Amino acid sequence: MQACEIVTHRVEFSVQSFTMSILTKLRCITLDVTGTLIAYKGELGDYYCMAAKAAGQQCPDYKRVHEGFKLAYTEMAKKHPCFGFAEKIPNILWWKTCVRNSFVQAGYEYDDETFEKIFRRIYATFGSSAPYSIFPDAVPFLRWLRERGVTVGLVSNAEYRYQDVILPALGLNQGSEWDFGVFSGLEGVEKPDPRLYEIALKKAGNVAPEEVLHIGDSLRKDYLPARSVGMHALLLDRFKTADAVDWRKSGATVLPDLIATKEWLTSEKLKCSDL
Repeated sequence: MQACEIVTHRVEFSVQSFTMSILTKLRCITLDVTGTLIAYKGELGDYYCMAAKAAGQQCPDYKRVHEGFKLAYTEMAKKHPCFGFAEKIPNILWWKTCVRNSFVQAGYEYDDETFEKIFRRIYATFGSSAPYSIFPDAVPFLRWLRERGVTVGLVSNAEYRYQDVILPALGLNQGSEWDFGVFSGLEGVEKPDPRLYEIALKKAGNVAPEEVLHIGDSLRKDYLPARSVGMHALLLDRFKTADAVDWRKSGATVLPDLIATKEWLTSEKLKCSDL
């Protein structure tokens, strides 16, 4: 009789282990910020145009300014990575150089007084919540995780104003929606460098990487580096991009939003190999 009871117990335990949700295997979930929790409103040219008009100038060509910004930002990020972290360049000076070069690349040059007016408005705007919108599923998802005892971290190639100003202004507050942040402008390391994810593991309390899931929107910057340090990862395809086809071909789990992610995390039909 005792032997029979032991066998029955083993069978029941095996079934229970198989039907456990993925969430029960995780102690921490980290998330990218832009494209995952928040998004830009409008176009870059909108804000540059408003700033130029406020300084009494004509609205610059949107497309030229956008292309000029991409060139200027890429150049600055290459010469002075992580917003000038290693060289201790003041954040406002880094951005002032980038914005000026954006206009120059687009074919616009202003005298110092005029540019100062334009830049101050641009810098203030992008240091506020004005150019951003928060996805409606972001706060409910983060609070749901923390209510279940999961540590929540943010991993972003962003400057300090994301942590101190922008995210709180959008209703994403440390202590209620997230526990810790890893921002490239504060750490001196940026994606896709795996070291940013290693920093996240330490800030999470030296959690084992196999107990952490990272959620992002870039195969190169989020999925691959997180996986390289032993973390689990999945990608969100909020905007139905063509890249998602290749993401799936590479073996990545791709979901449309955080509502679907919650369902995926709590599903008891997934096997351990699905994590």
